[in-house]
Amino acid sequence: MMRLEDLRQVVASDAALRYRVRLQSAGGAGDKVFPPTYEGAKYAEENRRAGDVIVPCIHLDSVQSQANRMELALLEATQESRIKLPLVMVDFSATNDPALREVGKISSLEAPHRLADAILRDSCAADGTKFRETPEGKVLDTASIASATGLFGINPNALLFGVWDSTGPKGGLGVKFQRAIVSELVAINAEKGVRTSSRIDPLGIMANSGVLYRDPASGGWTLESKGANGKSLEKYGKEGRPSAANHGNVTPTIGENNGGITFAYALQTVVLSLPALRRLRFPVDGQSNSARDLAARTVLAALGLCSAVLCNSKGYDLRSRCLLVPESPGQWEILRGDGTISTFDLSSSEACALFNEAVETAKSSGLPWREEPLVLKPSEGLAKLVINSRNLLMQSKAED
Repeated sequence: MMRLEDLRQVVASDAALRYRVRLQSAGGAGDKVFPPTYEGAKYAEENRRAGDVIVPCIHLDSVQSQANRMELALLEATQESRIKLPLVMVDFSATNDPALREVGKISSLEAPHRLADAILRDSCAADGTKFRETPEGKVLDTASIASATGLFGINPNALLFGVWDSTGPKGGLGVKFQRAIVSELVAINAEKGVRTSSRIDPLGIMANSGVLYRDPASGGWTLESKGANGKSLEKYGKEGRPSAANHGNVTPTIGENNGGITFAYALQTVVLSLPALRRLRFPVDGQSNSARDLAARTVLAALGLCSAVLCNSKGYDLRSRCLLVPESPGQWEILRGDGTISTFDLSSSEACALFNEAVETAKSSGLPWREEPLVLKPSEGLAKLVINSRNLLMQSKAED
């Protein structure tokens, strides 16, 4: 277990906090899993050094994906009142449009660019003030490594997971904070497989059983080539075959792409950089204070531990046919400046308690910490953009 005083000392002087765990497919060693695909339907492959040998590796979950999962775990813990974390959210549900109500609420723990995200930028306070013109939105205009206090009080996860205000008034020169925590899952010594596909239609519908046409009245298909007005109808799908409506057999095929992988083992590595936290300063009323700086950095370290522990406690069901399980319990490590390593365990309840205690200590030192969410509403333009996009999506689905 990690106590607050222990964490404070670690943050003040040590190099990093690290967590590593080896995993296997839930089906057992040698069972196939499916990594994420990228542009061109490719896996993220690379060679890595494992000891004295170079082995082929494939990414199972990227740094960006892991950050998303960790922030969603923090959001869930906040919603369950296990922790209290400042939130800025855009409420799309308080509208009369069904398409917007379906969006619901999007928070600064879900927006890809956190407080600097375009979703927040293009939203307004209750009185109609654009978010970037509110006191909370203006925090990004003055935030820096030497003055991170405002961002700490309204969006601390941005200081942990990184943020770049590239779409603000300064463009690419906008404030930028590096990631202080990274996590990834990689398959070690991976071998690609093949993909098989087939379908047997119990109705036995043949490909030449009839030509299907799009029925404008129902949105489905019809065998009639002309509509009620006598005009010719367009074919359903490219050629009007029954397979366009998911009827008929699919010939068994074997493909070489996206056929999943097997591997020796998968490795998750989480690293929290303590020097990255020590670069941050947290002045109040223009005055710096080393004890206050340490209190804020300790909160961010506790937040990093909390995010990783909460995320991992949910298991490793990364996507369809990619369920992993640990070979044995993972281990948290303290990497010290002299090269020595010590270990500790941390449960999800202990991580939440550690974070909550760190926050109370930081607040008592005068640091800001927003208790209630700042709720915004989408601007008229953003709302219309969402509606138009969803209408186009529905139209394209109907045409496929």
